[in-house]
Amino acid sequence: MGTTGETTTVTTHAAPAAPAARTAPGLGLTWSLRGRGPEDVPVLGDPGPPGGQPAAPATGRGVRVCVVDSGVERDHPLVGEPASSWVVVKDGESGEITVEPTTTGDTCGHGTACAGIIRRTAPECEIHSVRVLGERFSGTGDILMAGLRWAVEQRFDVVNLSLSTTRTRFAQELHSLADSAYFARTVIVASAHNTPVESFPWRFASVISVGSHQEDDPALHLYNPAPPVEFFGPGQNVTVPWLGGRTIRTTGNSFATPYVAGLCARLLSAHPRMTAFQLKNALYLSAANVRHDLRHDPHPSCPPRPSTAAGDTHDDAEV
Repeated sequence: MGTTGETTTVTTHAAPAAPAARTAPGLGLTWSLRGRGPEDVPVLGDPGPPGGQPAAPATGRGVRVCVVDSGVERDHPLVGEPASSWVVVKDGESGEITVEPTTTGDTCGHGTACAGIIRRTAPECEIHSVRVLGERFSGTGDILMAGLRWAVEQRFDVVNLSLSTTRTRFAQELHSLADSAYFARTVIVASAHNTPVESFPWRFASVISVGSHQEDDPALHLYNPAPPVEFFGPGQNVTVPWLGGRTIRTTGNSFATPYVAGLCARLLSAHPRMTAFQLKNALYLSAANVRHDLRHDPHPSCPPRPSTAAGDTHDDAEV
């Protein structure tokens, strides 16, 4: 497992247990509608915002965002007190993993940075924290899996995961967990790795994957026409909250990801019944580089936006 906002990486050590089969009544997959019709499967939906822009006011109010990371510093002036703070604990003797309340805050600053970007983007959302990293960004795959699974089971609206693992042995369970979140309307916003290596879960279509762009506009996101990463957010040379109530300037996909998570919170605060695929579509429609074909739309909604990049920056940076 490694943080994707920096060049620092850590190694996972323990493989997770296989996910339990969902065989209880009412929890199985629906393969067809034999004997049932549209009236048997009513859905109260939301058409979503026109053009992908959330209706005003859209400040994140009523939306629960969980930051699965290194914790969040308590009472940081740019974050505020988290609505709840949890830590994943592994018993040294039995190996049992539990998720428990904690008051320990942040161990290395990474989670506080992500929470601060979410707060700046969606100022009235609820921010919850699940700590899966220790000092120096240390962590293991089974701890990450337990923290992410717990967040999905709590049915948070948005989960920010500025982490990934290159260990393929975790890929299948992460894929299953990402799909479970998708169908349960918990949106996982996952950071792409900073280097062109295979890592997870950002590679899965059931999450919203994010890389960073170098534009100067801090309120601009882009759609990537050449996947696998889907969107780019501001994540290069950005100012973020850090430990001790201070701020630093840093670079990485880790810090573009909470910006997009904050956009999702704003969209959901105005349109709470939107599904994960509707959120992706709204992000696509509102991206600065997506516009109508002028040959088919006599009234284009917006002109092309020029680049605001001041110059080249490094893709990776240590914090």
